[in-house]
This record gives sequence, structure tokens and C-alpha cells, in this order.
Amino acid sequence: MNRVVITGMGAVTPLGNNVTDFWNGIKNGQHGFAPITKFDASETGITVAAEVKDFDPSQFMDRKEYKRMDLYSQYAVAASVQAVADSGLEVDKIDATRFGVMIGSGIGGLNEMESGIIKMHNKGPKRVPPLFVPMTIGNMAAGNTSIKVGAKGISLDIVTACASATNSIGEAYRNIKHGYSDVILAGGAEGTICEIGIAGFAALTALSESEDPDRASIPFDKERNGFVMGEGAGVLMLESLEHAKARGANTLAEVVGYGSNSDAYHMTAPTEDGSGAGKAMQMALADAGITPDQVDYINAHGTSTPANDSSETKAIKYALGEAAEKVAISSTKSMTGHLLGAAGGIESVACVKAIQEGFLPPTLGLRVPDEQCDLDYVANTGRPKEITYALNNSLGFGGHNAVLCFKKWEENE
Repeated sequence: MNRVVITGMGAVTPLGNNVTDFWNGIKNGQHGFAPITKFDASETGITVAAEVKDFDPSQFMDRKEYKRMDLYSQYAVAASVQAVADSGLEVDKIDATRFGVMIGSGIGGLNEMESGIIKMHNKGPKRVPPLFVPMTIGNMAAGNTSIKVGAKGISLDIVTACASATNSIGEAYRNIKHGYSDVILAGGAEGTICEIGIAGFAALTALSESEDPDRASIPFDKERNGFVMGEGAGVLMLESLEHAKARGANTLAEVVGYGSNSDAYHMTAPTEDGSGAGKAMQMALADAGITPDQVDYINAHGTSTPANDSSETKAIKYALGEAAEKVAISSTKSMTGHLLGAAGGIESVACVKAIQEGFLPPTLGLRVPDEQCDLDYVANTGRPKEITYALNNSLGFGGHNAVLCFKKWEENE
């Protein structure tokens, strides 16, 4: 079995369009929430979103390329180009048939879906854009990235709603671990801040109706009332340790565990006792070969919906037992909002940076304690802590649970 390491990262987020800006925002306890500007949201009942700001696709691809992509694909390619550059990988010096891409999206090209359907409705079916299909289908984040970077190995779009990016990273880890690939770009991308995206989740009563950006995404707080829609992409460069060492790559952290299962319970609600997500966490710990008391940090799914945060608290207790009382937990969605299928991508970046710098990200806006959420959520202000093992939880509609375990990299390893 191959050991799997992370040698590069890329991010496009509501806190900044690269890893450095994103992480500085997390460390400084800043959030990316503001009134929606991408469309007139006045009739949706939703005021606040976590939009990507000042994104310039021409920094990562030429105009002909990005004009043929929905926004979610642009985000994916941008984050992937960053991850390749960060890794120092020279594609012409490796076997490109063993270089893969696994970038998931929960929904795909929703902006182009919306505009194409409106155009068909208003002007007739002959006016549907010629590239409507390749701009909207969910696999094109992976497809466009493969084309851009020259990756000729496995190319997959894993769709498990809000667990998509975490499942993508986990399946890429397994693919390399078992020797099918040497290098894989893995993560997720999403661009759903448009009228149908906001209206659809609002109809589910999943979104916060708060008009105050400071009190909109408040995971584990008793006053939480729904999530804030975010957008962007997070991508990791995963590589076998042998391949990374052979080319003298800089290793950022190691992936040592992955667990994934299904609640088999409800379309949108998690199991009330937390057993589904809890068992996925136990699977990740078993894969990593560690005990609950070795977990130093958990980046929780922590969406700020009433059902998720209380059931995830139960899941952590289910998985860790008495060790749950001592582990540091936070939800970076308190700063980024919920990026749906891309959430696990940027949250994995946050885990790696937390491990590297020995810093626990805060859960912003946690002011009113909830008796059902009674663990250490690193409320409001981050704090220093040596982190050897970190878990990243992602839980999706349909009962999808995915958990990753990251380990600090020691140079003498």
C-alpha cells in the first residue's frame, strides 16, 4: 500500500481567491457574508450570501477557455492551476496517464442551466446556446481541469451533495493508496448563487433568513436558523509518497484515513442519534489506525441548521466516546458559508493549514450556548494548538457521510 501525501493546494473562496488569503481570513476570524449582489433576491426572502469577490478567470486561463465554462468550472480550473503550481509538478516530466482528476460538484452548472432554460422559455428551443450541455453537466469541472493541466489518468465527478469534495478526496486517496494512480487533483467546485439556487434551498427552509451578516451563519449557536449559501472551489494535489520523494516535492500533510457510508434514513435529515456520521468517523479512525483520544481537531460539517448541528454533536460523541469532551471542534462555515459540493475541498485546505501552523480555526458568531451542542467549538476566537491528527466531516442530502483524517507531516518521515 502506498502512503498518500498532499503536495499542493488551491482555493477560490468567499474569503479570498487563493490559499493564503483564504487562510488569513480564517485565522483573523473574518467572514465573507454580505447582501446578495449577483441577482435581485428581494422576492426570495433571502438577503445574505457568501459570494466570491473579484474573481478574474483570465489569471488562470484564456478568454476562449473560460467563456466555454459555467462559473463552477472556472472556479475548479482556477483552484487546480493553483494546486499544480503549489506542488511544483511538471506534467511533461511525469507519466500523465497516471495523473488523475477527481473534482466533484453537488449541482454542476446551475447558472447556465438557469439562463438557458429562461432563454428557451422566452425565445423558443432554437435559441438554446450551442454549448448548453457541456457548460451545465456536472463532470466538466473534472473534464475542463484535465484538459487544462494535461492529466490523462482517471477523471471523475463524484456527486454526493454536500459530501462531494470530501468523497472525491477520499476516493482519490484510495486510488493512489492501491497503486492505480501516482498523482490526483481532488476536491470540489460549486457556483449556485443564482435565483434558482437560492430559491430552491429557500423553499426547503434550509437557508438563513437573517438580514444581519454577523448573525446569519452561526453554527452550534442556539439561535441558528439555516445555512448561508457560499461558492468557490478547493483542490488538493494528492500524490504517492514515493512519487513525491522521487521528484523532490514539498510535503504539506498526509492523508491517513477515510470513512464513507449512508444514513439510509431520510432525503434531507440526518439520523437523529448521529450514528450514521458517527460510524463514518469511526471508519476513518480505523483506517488511520488511531484511537479517539489521538484526534486533536475536527472541522465539523457545522452548517448552522438546527438539525445538523445537534445531530453532528451526537455523532462526534458516538464516534469518540469520552474523548469527545476534550477534542477541539469548529465550523469554518461560520466564515465561508456552505459551499455545498465544494465545502469539503476548502475545509480540507483549512485542516491542512491548521495542522501546519498549529492553529485551531474559530467558530465565529457562537454567542448563545445550546444545551444540545455542548462540546468545545472554539467559540469566536481561534487559538494555538499542536495538531497531529485532524478530521474533516462532510454530510450530504440523501444520507451521504464522508470523513477524512489528515496527519501532520514530519520532515524525518
